Amino acid sequence: MLLEAGEQMAPRMFGLDLQLLFDSGLTLLAVFVLFLILSYNLFNPARKILKDRRDRIQNDIAVAQNDKDEALKLKEEYENKLKEVDKEVEQILSDARKRALASENKIVDEARKEAAAIIERANKEAEQEKLRVADEVKQEMVNIASLMASKVVAGRIDTGVQDSLVDETLKEIGNDTWLS
Repeated sequence: MLLEAGEQMAPRMFGLDLQLLFDSGLTLLAVFVLFLILSYNLFNPARKILKDRRDRIQNDIAVAQNDKDEALKLKEEYENKLKEVDKEVEQILSDARKRALASENKIVDEARKEAAAIIERANKEAEQEKLRVADEVKQEMVNIASLMASKVVAGRIDTGVQDSLVDETLKEIGNDTWLS
């Protein structure tokens, strides 16, 4: 009996009695109710926030993808425009070269014409100078002839002396001057 009495008095490690089962059931019910209340008041708003955040991120990703597509389109468009600009630059440079060459040819032609005109004027001036000098030589010859005539008259020279004076005068002046 002592043993029996000792066993009754010694507390059990784990005692399953009706009160414990009732308390456990009540605790479980309270936890479940608390879970429902927290789920409604806490978990659902948190889920809604997470869902909104997920939707916003997916929307941002979609917008970023659209922006990327538009940027690629713009890049391709600008590259095409750059190619066209390069072609236009080449065309402009080609036209400028053609105009420069035409201008160069025009300037060279004008310079040749001007040089020909200058040469022609110089030749005319030389010809006129030649005629003027020839006239002066003829005048000089006339003066010499009149001097010779005055000497002939003054000294009554004979024709042999007169011929020798004419020959001497012609030698001094030169045959080329008299003949031109």
